[in-house]
Amino acid sequence: MTRKFNFCAGPAALPTAVLERARDEMLDYQGRGLSVMEMSHRSDEFVAIARKAEADLRALLDIPANYRVLFMQGGASTQFAGVPLNLLGAGGAANYLYSGIWGKKAIKEAEHLAVGSHVAASSESNGLIAVPRQNAIQLSGDAGYLHYTANETIGGLEFDYIPEVPADVPLVCDMSSSILSGPLDVSRFGVIYAGAQKNIGPAGLTLVIVREDLLDRARKDCPTMLNWKTAAEADSMFNTPPTYAWYLSGLVFEWLKDEVGGLAAMNAINDRKAQTLYAAIDGNDFYSNPIVIENRSRMNVPFVLADDRLDAAFLAESEAAGLLNLAGHRSVGGMRASLYNAVPEAAVTALVDFMGDFARRHG
Repeated sequence: MTRKFNFCAGPAALPTAVLERARDEMLDYQGRGLSVMEMSHRSDEFVAIARKAEADLRALLDIPANYRVLFMQGGASTQFAGVPLNLLGAGGAANYLYSGIWGKKAIKEAEHLAVGSHVAASSESNGLIAVPRQNAIQLSGDAGYLHYTANETIGGLEFDYIPEVPADVPLVCDMSSSILSGPLDVSRFGVIYAGAQKNIGPAGLTLVIVREDLLDRARKDCPTMLNWKTAAEADSMFNTPPTYAWYLSGLVFEWLKDEVGGLAAMNAINDRKAQTLYAAIDGNDFYSNPIVIENRSRMNVPFVLADDRLDAAFLAESEAAGLLNLAGHRSVGGMRASLYNAVPEAAVTALVDFMGDFARRHG
């Protein structure tokens, strides 16, 4: 079997070492005679897996003791509703920064819940090629929180700063596609949430990191399965959690700590990968990327060809060359290379070499 280079935006590549260990433990986990996916989530074996995963994540992100880590279901999109339902029990307006499609979906969900949403700043006027700057943010007088999407996977737009908010306004961030890509000051946030299927593990798990003082703010109509306090009090096991996804995520955390060397080392690798690909795009008139340089995403790099009639040929030839899932999102077209943690530097080198060859042959 030959592994190919996977640039999928999600579900995304997983580290080969993690997949190999999961394979070795598939039928018989540490001599127990069964698979992790067959274990009771209440068993001593799985509770130990869960506790180690959380401990490793806390160590990687240096999560303060007054934050709870929740392993939940439903994907990050479920938290579009979970955020206002958990934070606006005492009233107030949901405030948002709009910088792309995922931020827009979060705003629409708040509107659907009729909680009173306010767009505090938007990238719409610049065509979604730059994030709103700090001096453009105008919170509503009754702001219950400020929400933003750190990295827009579709547009390839990433915040280059953490927004400043008043002490009484929690900062909430969707970090689905950027979490664990480098060091992070968790204490700057009230809530961080992230779908697993990009930098954490397989689809089916959603990570929520929430400051403890925010666990008592839920609306009365917040469903039990969305209530962060319920999840925290039950150690994320109010019902049967996605146990195998939790286990695999724990293996990814181990890989980041023990094989990569932590998030500072991962950050340096991700910088090199992104710089290599953007240099190839900028250095050849055959390709282009519209995002302002300071907001170019490290995780998701969209680019277009000078002649979009060649798109189909580019995708067919790149796949034949072992470079998978390079098609841009259906809403925008073009190409997109997602460079998550598990995508090795060799993959970027192979992509850049292919791009150069394709441009020479078709330019």
